Amino acid sequence: MTAGSRGDVAPYTGLGAGLVRAGHEVTLAAHAVFEPLVAGSGVRFHPLPVDPRAELHSERGRRLHVARTGAGKLVRLVSMAREVADELTGALVEASRDADVLLIGGALGPLGDAIAEGLSVPSVGLHLQPLHPTGEFPAPMLGTRPLGTVGNRLSGHAVMTSVELVFARSVRSLRRHGLTSGGRSRSHRARGHRARPVLHGYSELVVPRPRDWPTGLEVAGYWWPHETGRLSPELEDFLAAGPPPVFVGLGSATVPDPERASRDIVAALRAAGVRGVVQRGWAGLNAESEDILTVGDVPHSLLFPRMAAVVHHAGAGTTGAVLRAGVPTVPVPVQFDAAFWASRLTALGTAPGVVPLRRLTSDALADALRRATTDVSHRERARAVADRLAAEDGGAPVLAVLDRLER
Repeated sequence: MTAGSRGDVAPYTGLGAGLVRAGHEVTLAAHAVFEPLVAGSGVRFHPLPVDPRAELHSERGRRLHVARTGAGKLVRLVSMAREVADELTGALVEASRDADVLLIGGALGPLGDAIAEGLSVPSVGLHLQPLHPTGEFPAPMLGTRPLGTVGNRLSGHAVMTSVELVFARSVRSLRRHGLTSGGRSRSHRARGHRARPVLHGYSELVVPRPRDWPTGLEVAGYWWPHETGRLSPELEDFLAAGPPPVFVGLGSATVPDPERASRDIVAALRAAGVRGVVQRGWAGLNAESEDILTVGDVPHSLLFPRMAAVVHHAGAGTTGAVLRAGVPTVPVPVQFDAAFWASRLTALGTAPGVVPLRRLTSDALADALRRATTDVSHRERARAVADRLAAEDGGAPVLAVLDRLER
């Protein structure tokens, strides 16, 4: 079970397909708009209500742009999420009733744990970000500014408490669905949450496992999305018509002024002397000319390896896709954990620097693009990272946990 944007869903489609190949029966519970992502994977789908894209474009979704700090955005996100959490609860209970094990995405942790307890089935956390507190770095949702060992750990506890608050009312409502797990105290639920195994779907090469994490919190490796099909003839023709272009997309991030962002992107591409493939995404970017093509959804695994560089919003999933492709990148973090992933890309040497959306200008982006596409060290480092990721199997630790639960 998972909730959120496309990046919060896609990795589980590939993991689920791998579990199916290993002999498991898998159902993915996610927002109904993402059902096409499991087509041909062998994974069943249980639709959840709420359209996350519509929510982000709603009045309450646009309030997220008002906050300038990670903490401010988190407060607004918690308020927004509490308003829609109750809509998810009934569908999640229905999806879980016949399950032998619940595999719970990080965003749904407290509610998924409570449902598992009410159904008397084991649960496993499957996180795409390092949510648990550590003294080694601040909570990814709150930015990258070091807070010291104690401050870093406190920021992690603050985020975990915020997630608990999102679902507190929904957990109490489980009695109405015939479950009895809603009566436990928050501290009791938190102890149970820490006791269950939690696997993280990214590589230790990108984020090493914190040394102060307790046993049971493990880094599994990336879970690559299930992607099929091919690039459109129009896109193939564009790729064949000149040198490798630069991809620019902000994924599921939204921006206050899409037209201005699109103009800045076009100006940056031309100033850097590169062709471009611009993805509309949830931001609604648009740029059309002889040397720039605008596209809709496209499989990252098919397109990114053919790019000169990738400009992206630094979401967890897109960050993984860029690293897998072995190409230089320019992260343009928008909000939440994006700054954290952007900092990892620069630390790995695959990105020349970060251009946060709030400071995006055509000059700043053009400068970053020149460095990304002309400094061979970024491409060499990206290729070396991709080679190491190709040797990892993020699904194997999940299968191992399921095997232990079956004994």
